[in-house]
Amino acid sequence: MTESQALHRSILTVDTHIDIPWPDRGDIAQETSYRHVDLPKLRRGGIAAACLVAYVGQGPTDADTHAAIGQQALDMLDAIGRSGATGEARICPLADEIEAAFRDGVTAIVPAVENGYAMGEDLSLLARFRAKGARYMTLTHNGHNALADSARPSAALGDVESRHGGLSGLGREAIAEMNRLGLMVDISHTARSTMMQAVRLSRSPVLATHSCVRALCDHPRNLDDEQLDALRDCGGVVHITAVDAFLRPREARRKRPVNVADYVDHIDYVVDRIGVGHVGISSDFDGGGTIEGWRNAAQSPALTAELLRRGYDAAQIAAIWGGNFLRVLRAAEDVAAS
Repeated sequence: MTESQALHRSILTVDTHIDIPWPDRGDIAQETSYRHVDLPKLRRGGIAAACLVAYVGQGPTDADTHAAIGQQALDMLDAIGRSGATGEARICPLADEIEAAFRDGVTAIVPAVENGYAMGEDLSLLARFRAKGARYMTLTHNGHNALADSARPSAALGDVESRHGGLSGLGREAIAEMNRLGLMVDISHTARSTMMQAVRLSRSPVLATHSCVRALCDHPRNLDDEQLDALRDCGGVVHITAVDAFLRPREARRKRPVNVADYVDHIDYVVDRIGVGHVGISSDFDGGGTIEGWRNAAQSPALTAELLRRGYDAAQIAAIWGGNFLRVLRAAEDVAAS
């Protein structure tokens, strides 16, 4: 092995945001040509833990639709649970379980929910999500929901620029319940107002599981300097994601494809701004993420090689790849226990 390959294999790596195929199209244990992520690719790529998300797209917010979407999210969490029922994978909601799986040479699967639309207006669903192993919920997706305003209002759904002015009253109750349950608050996709209010309200650190830096790419999905500072101040983490539109402006993308070096530019920016303890890695594979040099989970060592080339040491790379996520996960566990 090269130095970077050996280092990559030695550290506990976490990809904090991966979409599952839905409707469920077979076992993730089987390698496929149409998925960017399956267990064989994760193992070849040295990914120790993968956060698999039950994603529901934003739609109408009436009671009947909410009920159907809530059931879909529960069904998707069941599908994620089945993906961990193999000898090579294990559902690991707790930080200690993730570390134990790494020691055992087993891929850790961490369930999550993307879009608070999944709970509709029923706070009791949060406990049901947590009971099925979920460890974070993204408050919004594209379009406002009953909890909060999104960074990208949906014209198709008739969204105005702001529906709640950030968090709704229900959204504030949801954050309190998520803290009680140990369900981390994910502010990717949220409006700036939502994010800043969530940081102030949450008793445990918030995280952005798949976002990039607005100073490098002016996109509404990205975080500006003040938002990054707020993440640092609450002990949170931003996990840079491999969606090309969030990494380089459109004009720059027309000149050449976005690559791993562009991705690590965003890591560098966060480290310089708020410190190495507040940045992590996500792919958003099978949900839109893919860049030159990191097209699927098997190519993940390319990121470690680029980080090493730029002068990061082994401890810093371990923090970026998984240590920072585990710290926030434990903080959420501590708040729930108290």
